Amino acid sequence: MRILLRNGRREPACKVQSQSDRRPPLRNFFSLSHTCCTLLVFWTALFLPGQSIRSQDNTTPLSIDNSIDLSASPSSIWDANVGEGFRRGATQLAVTLGAGFGMKVITTRENHDWALGTLEYGCFLGDVVGRHQWYRGNWELLAQFFGGLQFYPDTAYVVGGGPLLRYNFATGCRWVPFVDLGGGVAATDIRNGDLSTTFEFNLQAGAGVHYFVREQMALTFQYRFMHLSNAGIEFPNLGVNSSTFLLGISWFF
Repeated sequence: MRILLRNGRREPACKVQSQSDRRPPLRNFFSLSHTCCTLLVFWTALFLPGQSIRSQDNTTPLSIDNSIDLSASPSSIWDANVGEGFRRGATQLAVTLGAGFGMKVITTRENHDWALGTLEYGCFLGDVVGRHQWYRGNWELLAQFFGGLQFYPDTAYVVGGGPLLRYNFATGCRWVPFVDLGGGVAATDIRNGDLSTTFEFNLQAGAGVHYFVREQMALTFQYRFMHLSNAGIEFPNLGVNSSTFLLGISWFF
């Protein structure tokens, strides 16, 4: 057995690396990458939906059948350009904060002022309607949750939620106005001679505008008329009415 001298020490020849063991690490990396890429191409061609590899005969090269459209679904929220209407299926998430000021209307005796916050999630129901009309736009269905605190004439809580139906106008610019209508249920300990139960119904009608600071993000301002009453379940049931102003941020997906 051959003995090699290394740094003045006797070592067996079995510790000497062969040429194949001393392959540069970079060459090993490229060899592994080439193998992985080959396997990836093979499995992609084998399992990709809508594509099949066929050979006509021994002399005809392989061909790929691309008869099925594999184009990705649109990633933009817009039907065309910004402000020209939303595409079907786009969604929205909005957070707003604001204040409401009581109104002595209908049968309400007291002004009820509150601070309020809302969380809304919506989905656009269809394509742009009225494309060549002044009212062109999109219908949107939203689920809303709200909660806040009455600070006049005394302190009380109010929470609630329900569906909203909204129409967004397509203006062709960054300003997108809308109107909506909805209702649901609420819970509150507001009394003051206008309400008598914790459970209440809520009715809302509103208008607002989105200002798009980015393609998929907007500042949102809303005005809402809000009404609370229990539909005569228990008396007194004079109701609470409020003009509520909200400002927030909306994200679109």
